[in-house]
Amino acid sequence: MTTAGKNIAEKKNIEALCAAKGMRMTEQRRVIARVLAESDDHPDVEELYRRCAKVDDRISISTVYRTMRLFEDAGIIERHDFRDGRARYETSPDAHHDHLINLRNGEVIEFQSEEIERLQAEVARKLGYKLVDHRLELYAVPLNDEKKR
Repeated sequence: MTTAGKNIAEKKNIEALCAAKGMRMTEQRRVIARVLAESDDHPDVEELYRRCAKVDDRISISTVYRTMRLFEDAGIIERHDFRDGRARYETSPDAHHDHLINLRNGEVIEFQSEEIERLQAEVARKLGYKLVDHRLELYAVPLNDEKKR
């Protein structure tokens, strides 16, 4: 599954999750939640701020930072470090997926692989453990990458 392939209805529940957790939702938090829910990528705070400011120019970048921390602490969003020096965010997925990061252009591709899931569980079992969670990030360059030649 790619980022663009995510179910929009699944992603639009940030506000409902906040309400379910008893979080007070100001109008600015609602804007941030909606903009993030509509994102087809993994924006950092500065990009999220730019998008939110187009909707409500009274939103400050510090409000976006505080809100993202609040959403992260509540388990509503996930924070990622894709080795580009900035924290990037996505809504907490209902279904597990992994990421492949294109090191040339920063594109993040989400995917699922039953084979990888089985292999990880098998490795943990062989080492005497039961796998309970994991995060897999693959860093890659395109096969036709001109820079390697």
